[in-house]
Amino acid sequence: MRRPDTVAARPALLAHHQEDAADHMTPNALKLASALTSNAKTGHLTKQQFVYTTLRESIIRSELSPGTRLVIDDLARQFKVSIIPVREALRLLQSEGLVLSVAHVGATVAPISKASVVEVFTLLEGLEVVTARVAAERATAADFEMLGTFVAEMDRALEAGSPLHWAEINTRFHLAISKLADMPILHDMMQRAVDYWDRVRRFYFRDVLIHRTRLAQAEHRAMLVQMESQDIPALEQTVREHNRGALAAYMSHLDGTSDREKRERHA
Repeated sequence: MRRPDTVAARPALLAHHQEDAADHMTPNALKLASALTSNAKTGHLTKQQFVYTTLRESIIRSELSPGTRLVIDDLARQFKVSIIPVREALRLLQSEGLVLSVAHVGATVAPISKASVVEVFTLLEGLEVVTARVAAERATAADFEMLGTFVAEMDRALEAGSPLHWAEINTRFHLAISKLADMPILHDMMQRAVDYWDRVRRFYFRDVLIHRTRLAQAEHRAMLVQMESQDIPALEQTVREHNRGALAAYMSHLDGTSDREKRERHA
């Protein structure tokens, strides 16, 4: 059985330390070091918030892969804090389903299960049906122009052969629609759901999302037209198809991967 990766402890993680320290760091530690350097600039976070934010971002961005061990003592040395804020941060991440506590192993980055993928897209569908409808009713001409700019920028990204850039703009497009609904609680829920989706799409990017960009972009154009024309029934249907189509693509990939693994075990 493959042992889980470990975020290894190293005495120097921030960018101002000597370069030769990086030569002895694992890939996971190097990625965490980059996040540490970025978040260190904020300065106003508590120790617990700093640890939580850095680890959460690294997990969402798939820089810490599923199954990676999160050793409290090692993390405390990396973050240059006591074990208390690390333990509190891991507890918060566990409550969000991003970290698991495994017997005889400790804390590990949670897997991206089939059930969790279904849950993400079920949440997104429900939230986006509401946000798109309310945004369509409240948006101004300037708001629609802003959304159109996102769509045009995504078109250019595809024409330039940059699906990763397309995916980043796609996230901003969907969150912009949510923000136009002007419902803070709903937007917070949408942001959280998009974070989970971001982790899924980054982990399976080359296997799934890269093959769906053209179809998804056509659905974006349809959504924009339907929002501007106030065709709410058509808009809600497009939003549902947008999320269900994406879910079907991920399920097809996961089912195919599972079938291949079964054949390999019995070969």
